[in-house]
Amino acid sequence: MSAVLFAIIALVGWGTADIFGGLVARKVGGYSSAVLNYILCVIITSFYIPFALPELINFNLESILWLIVLLPIGIIPLITLYEGINRGNASLVGIISGSFGALVAILSVIFLKESLNVYQIVSIIVVFVGLVLSSLNLKNFKLKQILTDKGIPFALFSLVAWAIHLTFIKIPIRQVGWFWPAYISWWGFPLVFFYLKKKSIKISIPSDKKHRIYMVMNSMISIIAIFSFNIAVAKGQSSIVAPIASSYPALFALLAYFVFKDKLTKQQIIGMFTTLIGIILLSVSA
Repeated sequence: MSAVLFAIIALVGWGTADIFGGLVARKVGGYSSAVLNYILCVIITSFYIPFALPELINFNLESILWLIVLLPIGIIPLITLYEGINRGNASLVGIISGSFGALVAILSVIFLKESLNVYQIVSIIVVFVGLVLSSLNLKNFKLKQILTDKGIPFALFSLVAWAIHLTFIKIPIRQVGWFWPAYISWWGFPLVFFYLKKKSIKISIPSDKKHRIYMVMNSMISIIAIFSFNIAVAKGQSSIVAPIASSYPALFALLAYFVFKDKLTKQQIIGMFTTLIGIILLSVSA
């Protein structure tokens, strides 16, 4: 049950952090907001290193190799996500790339030998349906968009890459704890810098105090979210933890109603309740 609790903390954290990240992105752009978040996460969490030094003894060749392989796999999807949003339907790209929880569940069952009963499978499906309803405008959505939207290939790449990263990160987490895998993964931000330089995209820093505070809040809450996810994975099954944590877009939609004054449709409200029901069912079954 503790794994579910930490998964819910990750859900709330990611949903809330995206609000602050969105406020910063509206000021300096999505790429700048994301890269600055990574850099601040590295700076802030570096203060915890003295307390995590004893865990270094647990590193072995396997954990090192996994972290080296997973580092770019966890960072590159950020680039493809924004490319997808720039080239296609933003909500469609967002819901596809953000559905990594369902794929993590499948990969965890196949490769990590985790097991799900019928009740849990149904609960995950309910969470996914609620996520779609709360995030995607089905009224204006046409099925042929999946075949024609230029952002879909980028969204699918983000979906698969994030799912792979969040599935197999469990291996080094079990070996070296919840801190180092997250800390090392944030050091992948130079890959984004390299891409932005190639595309001649400049990084901008908010000039006003308010948005700098938002920037710090985004990083602080993101840190809590990813550490909570890692702890949840260490304590329980990724196939249950990931679907819960990845349903954060439903919370984001609700928070956006109050912060950005985005209107909530009946479909979104139904989707939020459906997601909540799925999470409760999944929590009870864990």
